Amino acid sequence: MSLFLALTLAAAASAPDYGNTQLADPRAEAQARALMGELRCVVCQGQSIADSDADMAADMRALVRQRIAKGESPAAIRHWLIERYGDYVSYDPPLSGATALLWATPILLLGVGAWIARSSFRKGR
Repeated sequence: MSLFLALTLAAAASAPDYGNTQLADPRAEAQARALMGELRCVVCQGQSIADSDADMAADMRALVRQRIAKGESPAAIRHWLIERYGDYVSYDPPLSGATALLWATPILLLGVGAWIARSSFRKGR
């Protein structure tokens, strides 16, 4: 049992801390950083995982870098994270029944604003 623990600790000590350490390949690191900027920290909620100091954000950064280092595409990683944490984890949620109101609200508000402006201009004549 202690041999297993020693091997586990040795493996953990030799593994890079991808949460706070950049990838050696600059192209892979650029892909990872771009994706991290598009993912919301589930703890902070107002910050991306690239900007957050939360432990959960560091874990998510490590996960993104590990998967990028293994050759997985950013789209596949985003899809996996959305499946795991829900649409909320993405700053650009996909259009679905649950997010349709989020996508439609700016258009509706713009229409209401145009209608109010038009009414105001007609009354002013």
